[in-house]
Parts: sequence; structure tokens; C-alpha cells
Amino acid sequence: MKKQPVLITNAARSPSEQFRSRQIRYVTMMGGRAACLIIGAVLVSVRPPLLPLWLVLCAIGMVFLPWAAVLIANDRPPKSRANPAASPAVNQQRILEPEAAEVIKQRTIDVEP
Repeated sequence: MKKQPVLITNAARSPSEQFRSRQIRYVTMMGGRAACLIIGAVLVSVRPPLLPLWLVLCAIGMVFLPWAAVLIANDRPPKSRANPAASPAVNQQRILEPEAAEVIKQRTIDVEP
């Protein structure tokens, strides 16, 4: 198993990592849809009690899961409150306040003597 590096920044994940996680969620949900189809076919052949109820539940799963999978796969990860994306208002505020730049300079750590 590949070791993940320690995260020392609050930068967003790379687009390729985000895309990969969305692919995994999509395939998982579509696998659930396939499971609903297979379970429905098995239930029809076995004819358990309350068969119509079980078939309706399987049909709801087969209809709802693809819709939800597409929505989730096309959605980007939520922005965190700790590190919101640099909005134009934040950038404008930093440009207009020169004392904020001085505070940032004081926080800089120099590793070379």
C-alpha cells in the first residue's frame, strides 16, 4: 500500500485526485443499482412473501441511484470554512490594506541564515 505524505498545507486536493474520488463514488453507486437489478430478478424467481413491496423497493433503487450518482459525480468537493477559495473580495481587501502585508511579512519563517 502506498503511503500518503503528511499534509502540511491547506491547499485544495489536485483535480486528478478529486476526479478519481468522484469516479469511485459513481462506480460504487452504479454497482448498487446493478445489485438492485439482480436482487429483483432473484426475488421474482423465489417469490417471497410481500414480493410487490420488495420489487417496488428494488425499482426505486434502480431509478434513484443513477440520478444520485450523476449528481454526486459532477459535484465538486465543498469548500471548507478554514480555507475558502480566494474570492475577489478577499483579494481586494488584501490589496487595499498595506498593514496586512506587513503582518504577513512578520509571520514569514526563513530557513537559511
